[in-house]
Amino acid sequence: DSLQRENDEFLRNIDENMKKVLKGLVKNQVKEQVSRILPQIEESVNATLEAEVLTRSSHSSKTSYAASASTPSEKATKDAGGSTTGTQSRQQSVSESAYAEEPVQTTCQMEETPLPVYETG
Repeated sequence: DSLQRENDEFLRNIDENMKKVLKGLVKNQVKEQVSRILPQIEESVNATLEAEVLTRSSHSSKTSYAASASTPSEKATKDAGGSTTGTQSRQQSVSESAYAEEPVQTTCQMEETPLPVYETG
């Protein structure tokens, strides 16, 4: 009976030690992979932000052009509050189309390297 208890305790110790070793290996693998993919993520985020900034600056020049290019049939009118209407709705539609065409890459779409599998027994 005591031999069985010793054997069980020995197996529990081995199991705990294996779990610790595997946890350390996985931790190192995660660190390694994060350090590999982090630059790709940074590039993707920077490219997306840069595209958004370019889209917004492009949008600003389009709306300026749209406001100056309005035809005489599109005269801007003032309502009772004194705000101008007419070109504002045209500017808004330019804004909406600018955001609709912007491509975005998510981290799910990025190439993923598979984790190596270790056999433990």
